Amino acid sequence: MALRTIEPQADSHFLSVEELRVRLRQVGDERYHHRHPFHLLMHEGRLSRGQLQAWALNRYYYQSRIPIKDAIILSRSDDPIFRRAWRKRVLDHDGDVTPEGGIERWLRLAEATGLSRERVIKCNEVLPGVRYSVDAYLDLVRNRSLLEAVGSSLTELFSRELISLRLGALRQFYPWLAGGLDYFEARLDQAPADADFALQYVAEHAHTRAEQELVVQALREKCDILWAQLDALYHAYVQPGWPPPGAFSPEEP
Repeated sequence: MALRTIEPQADSHFLSVEELRVRLRQVGDERYHHRHPFHLLMHEGRLSRGQLQAWALNRYYYQSRIPIKDAIILSRSDDPIFRRAWRKRVLDHDGDVTPEGGIERWLRLAEATGLSRERVIKCNEVLPGVRYSVDAYLDLVRNRSLLEAVGSSLTELFSRELISLRLGALRQFYPWLAGGLDYFEARLDQAPADADFALQYVAEHAHTRAEQELVVQALREKCDILWAQLDALYHAYVQPGWPPPGAFSPEEP
């Protein structure tokens, strides 16, 4: 698929790998969902069990689509070296010889909140806003260039900091989740390794400043997709607290 065109930059200087990294991290500093009010409440210990259940149940829809997203990206490359490297991401979430991957670990987290795994897996109670935003991510990696699809994964450049913060907060404020935190502990090592590979790929395959800006824009859109999921959660379960018909309804106020 041909790369999209974007408006020329006032500064057409081709970025070095380090300059590109800085540019991408600026996007994360400004737009990553660590700044979202829902996450701020979580990290301050101000969410109820029901609100955490809503988060775990809805976030499962995103988690369950990650290996599908990665399989789409993998299928679009004719480079066996790239495919072998990217395949690791699918196995990280689906598991390999055993199903002990990220999806299974997330289900244990959901169970720690008090939900049954069967209820979570069905995805019948996922918020429309979450479903639409996650599906938009699949559309992005399917319909845009491979360069942009890989670039959209670069939220992993700054996810380790959020995971470290979240682990500390969940252990401090929600000790009853202790048996369900394996997912985050595994991602502390997986995410930086994945980010290094993706950054190297886009640095080698973005041959002009315009192509580098396509990578930056893809990362912005991924941040918007993550933010939109939390917008839906906040509106439904925090303020004003209006879950739509058919969505998950916490038993507690």
